[in-house]
Amino acid sequence: MNRMSITKRLWSSRRYAKGSDDGTARNVETINGKNFVWIDLQNPDREHIEKLAAEYNFNALNVEDCLTKFEIPKLDVYDDHMFLILHFPPLISKHSASMHNQLSIFVGKDFLISIHQGNLKSLVDLVNICKDKIDPDTYNQLMSSSTATLLHEIIDRLVDDLLHTLRRIMANLDDIEDDVFDADKSVTKKIHVLRREITVIRRLTSPLKRIVLGAAKSVAGYSTDDLSLHFDDVIDHIDKAADMLEESKETMEIYKDTDFVLNTEKTSKVLAVLTIIFTLAIPATVVGTFYGMNVNLPGGINDPQGSLVDGTYNTFLFVLLASIVPAGIMYAYFRKLGWVSR
Repeated sequence: MNRMSITKRLWSSRRYAKGSDDGTARNVETINGKNFVWIDLQNPDREHIEKLAAEYNFNALNVEDCLTKFEIPKLDVYDDHMFLILHFPPLISKHSASMHNQLSIFVGKDFLISIHQGNLKSLVDLVNICKDKIDPDTYNQLMSSSTATLLHEIIDRLVDDLLHTLRRIMANLDDIEDDVFDADKSVTKKIHVLRREITVIRRLTSPLKRIVLGAAKSVAGYSTDDLSLHFDDVIDHIDKAADMLEESKETMEIYKDTDFVLNTEKTSKVLAVLTIIFTLAIPATVVGTFYGMNVNLPGGINDPQGSLVDGTYNTFLFVLLASIVPAGIMYAYFRKLGWVSR
């Protein structure tokens, strides 16, 4: 592809920031390396991306992918560059509806453009280190080498952040384990919140290995150094993260079932006590109900001192019979169903 020289097409090495309508800062950092340029865009708008797309002849569909807040992870390889989208969870989860940071990267032999909607702290720190040359050794190692080396460093740092997030989750699991068996604490909400977080991170991490493997093969032509071992180390970390997520998922399921069983047992004990109290109150309720009726009752306040055979208490006998017969019918029906043992 016919391109202008790197010197002519580089943006001036300065920090560009302006506010958006929603108050989000839009930052563009341009860092000149020995053989390539690194342009980092944080929360960019369409103008920035389209300017780069016209300059480097990017695919229009990839530009739209960069502007989408949540795009499916992907890897597109072209003749002179490749484009990849990766998702990483935040270091500190706020349990928001969208717990992810999307990173879009265009990589060529003489340029690397990183675009991220969220605040990927490790990436921002790396940009500042290289821009201000805070760590000269890191700057020389990355910016004097190749775009392949820089790509590896970016992915490696973000995967390390993923491991830190998973270690925090494992620590939360230990806390939940103590609370599950504490009868005075309710952990149902904690379990469901952490379970949701694990599910989201598993969804973000599952395609990561495939994308990194493809990127490692495609970016090999952009460097004279053999970076296969370096990318293999990243893949090992991703595998470790996947194992930790699977272990966390299984542990969380155990805690969820345990909490359900313990809560069910606690509820059963409460119901048993209430049932005993209700059962003990039934005789008094029955007696009080009968003597609260406006009928002639033996021993009542206005007892006419009659007998059961002269018709004085016929109404009382009818009420008593009307109560006993349905109860007997229900008892027989329940025995037929097997609800009452013989």
